[in-house]
Formats: sequence, C-alpha cells, structure tokens
Amino acid sequence: MKYSLSLGKIMGIHVQIHWTFLILIGWIIYKNLSAGRTTEETIFAVLFILIIFVCVILHEFGHALAARHYGIETRGITVLPIGGVAELTEIPEKPREELIVALAGPAVNVIISFIIYPFLNITKETIAAMQWPSVDANTFLLNLMAVNLWLVLFNMIPAFPMDGGRVLRALLSFRMDRVVATRIAAGIGQFLAIGFVILGFLGNPFMIFIGLFVFLGAQNESEVVKTKSALQGYRVADVLMRDFSVLQTHQPIQAAVGLLLNGQSRNFLVMEGEQPVGTLSRDEIVKALSQYGIDVPVGQVMNTNVTFLHAEMPLGEAWQKMQQYEIEFAPVMHGYHLVGVIDVENIAEFMMVQNVTKSS
Repeated sequence: MKYSLSLGKIMGIHVQIHWTFLILIGWIIYKNLSAGRTTEETIFAVLFILIIFVCVILHEFGHALAARHYGIETRGITVLPIGGVAELTEIPEKPREELIVALAGPAVNVIISFIIYPFLNITKETIAAMQWPSVDANTFLLNLMAVNLWLVLFNMIPAFPMDGGRVLRALLSFRMDRVVATRIAAGIGQFLAIGFVILGFLGNPFMIFIGLFVFLGAQNESEVVKTKSALQGYRVADVLMRDFSVLQTHQPIQAAVGLLLNGQSRNFLVMEGEQPVGTLSRDEIVKALSQYGIDVPVGQVMNTNVTFLHAEMPLGEAWQKMQQYEIEFAPVMHGYHLVGVIDVENIAEFMMVQNVTKSS
C-alpha cells in the first residue's frame, strides 16, 4: 500500500503502517491535553493505542497463518487508523476453508481476552473509571480486554469486507452456489451499511464512514465473484491478442509516441531482442516525455515489473491476478515462447460479447 512505513517482515509476511495512523496518535494526544490530563495519562493513552494495534496485527496474522495452512500466501499486512488489512493472494473458495480463515482473526482477539482476564481486578470503581480516551494503570488491562471483545463483535458484523460477511458467505456456500451466496451476503451487508449511515446522521458521523466502507466493500466483493464466475471455463488463450505493438529497449521514446498516435493501442510490450523485459503505458510515455524529452531510450523509462501469464491458465485466475496486482497489460507465454498479450480492456470486451451471445 502506498505511503506506508515498513515495519519489516514477521514470519515471512511484510508488515507496514500507513502514514494516516500518525493522525490517530496526534488526535489522542490532542484530546488528552485539551481535556487537561497529565503527561502521564497522555503517555498511557498513546501506549494503549499502540498495544491495540499490536492486537490488530495479531488478528491479521490469524487470517494470514490460517490461509497459509491452505497454501494461500499473504503479500503483506497494513495497519490503518480503522484497523488492519491482510492482503491475501487469493480468497479461499471452498466454504470450509473460507470459514476457518475468516474466523481465525476474531479467534485471536478472543484468545487475547482470555489471557488478560486472570490479571484483572474488576471492581465497581475500575468499571466506573473506564473513560475513553483516558487510560491509567488501574483501567489499562480492563480497557484492553474490552477493546478486543469489541473487535470480535465489530468484525463479526455480517457484511463484506468484515470477517462476518465472509463467515456468512461460507455458511451459505455449503448449501448453494457461491455466486448466489455472495449476492445474498452482499445484500445483507449493504442493508446494514445503510443503517450505519442513518445512525451516523443521527449522531455519530464516524458511522457514516463505516457505512460507506461496508457498502462499497460488499458491492466490490459481489462484482469480483460474479466476474470470476462468468470467466469460468475459459483460458487466457481464448482472449489472447496476437496482433500487438512492440518496442525495443534501445529505441527512443519518440518511437513509442509514433505508435501511440498511429494506432489504438495504449499499452506496449518492450523487448530486448526476442525477450520481453518490460511494458510501457500511455501515461508512462507522457511522463517520460515531460521528464526526459523525446530522445530518452525506452529501456530507461519502461515498467520492468512484468507479470507473465500462461496461455493455458484459467481466465478467471488470470483476471483475479491482474486485479490483485493492478496489472493492466501482460505478456502471455506458451512454454518459453511469447504467443501474445492480454489486457483488462480485452477481458471486459470478451465478457460483453459472451453476455450478448448467451442472451440472444
């Protein structure tokens, strides 16, 4: 995720914190100081937030390690002010696997709460003293357990992209098609999201943000599953573009401008002899022109992060990979030989043709 500070790798998983997390820390300090609380109380509050997000990271590791058990890796975990995100390379499609992966995160928070409980000295005084964002030595652990239990309840809301939405979809998928299960779960999620927005307008503006987040997340999940299902049974070779423009690394960017202006292509494959080594998009061409002029070699400004697809790869899998890695254009290989290219626009056109063909 852009604009994030890397915290290194833990168990082979890259962990990073988004810069907006610093805004949350600043807000906590401001609220405490403006309320006239002492420096010690402010330090406790900041420490409390940091430990909460350690719990959030552990929650995401619950998902990541459960997914790893099923052969699914995690590209990274990012900490945001509203929680954490574990970027799995794919979502488990078998109901049992998705159920376990979805429940693994909240299960971690339950375990943390059980670990904290024996160390608590719960009295009427400590409960009465619980006042957020003020945290002191007497209420620290009680607040921490309460937040972990709240994280369980919040994440189990049956709405995408919450864990509860995936749990609901997994349970429904035991009895029905995954597309239908997703549509039902997404519909329930969007209904709840509208409720969150209404509550937000009645008194808590933060609920509006949560409602929009849930509504868009549910919509996106439904579209992803619907698209992947529509592509089922097709291969990359079925949408392969064999007629495409090629640039060599030694050519000036002016050559790329000529291809851009003289044709319909917006993405170009860059070759070193017979070997694909990069890609070049319209935006990258414009940027190169503004920075280096018309004589800069294509090889100096090309995108070297090339993802190779295979002609026999299932089209749904290729599309999902392109979505996850934000790839618009990729070379397609058959064995060690380049046989064509594929882009997201071509896949969209293929789907459009298929929909018209099936309905006629």
